[in-house]
Amino acid sequence: MTEQKPIPARPKDVREDRVLLAGPRSRTAEFLRVMRIVREFIRGFRALHFVGPCVTVFGSARFEPGHRYYELARKIGGAISDLGFATITGGGPGIMEAANRGAKEAGGRSIGCNIILPHEQVPNPYIDLTVTFRYFFVRKVMLVKYSQAFVIMPGGFGTMDEAFEAATLIQTAKIQDFPVIFVGTEYWDRLFRFLREDMVSEGTINEAEYGLFKLTDSVDDVVKILERCPSSRDTATDRQPARRRWEVA
Repeated sequence: MTEQKPIPARPKDVREDRVLLAGPRSRTAEFLRVMRIVREFIRGFRALHFVGPCVTVFGSARFEPGHRYYELARKIGGAISDLGFATITGGGPGIMEAANRGAKEAGGRSIGCNIILPHEQVPNPYIDLTVTFRYFFVRKVMLVKYSQAFVIMPGGFGTMDEAFEAATLIQTAKIQDFPVIFVGTEYWDRLFRFLREDMVSEGTINEAEYGLFKLTDSVDDVVKILERCPSSRDTATDRQPARRRWEVA
């Protein structure tokens, strides 16, 4: 697996999303921007094409090593690797680092899809393959396209965005009905009560849509859910850890 060097964060790279979304520019500028976006998609596709089925772990960048959620994400990263999946995250610190760290310590594949931010998010040191993006939406496509499940650890706006975008894609049949597993019952309990007691009761979502989300504190529960993903697992050997192979078109 070849590691891509992170893109140096230049001032104009940090502003790419903001400029794109700030209204029309000249037709030439818009065309050139589309070409840059296409190039970024191609970079991502080429880098991740052969990694095999992944599990994406989302969560806050603000939890330090030793925090209970950091250590739980670390265990989950190891469990994902033991099942033969690659572990893919946003590549930053906190929960992302923890999941990548657990995967790497278990001998699995550890991937980070990093994003250029104003404060320069540096890839964590537990990644085998880093792909750095200028555009948030390109990065989000990669985190969904190569995954067969999504593990949602405690987090903030970005974590919520990714979780509900995954649910929307499943709800609208844009992607397979893959697991969306929330980990941290104490943290997520009020969200689940809101979904059940307000959204379901008001009819804005139905029971089946509410059932897209699973909630647990148990690594074993996460493993049982991931074992049902539509990919086959090769047997681990002394030289080669377990690997997953795609079974979906």
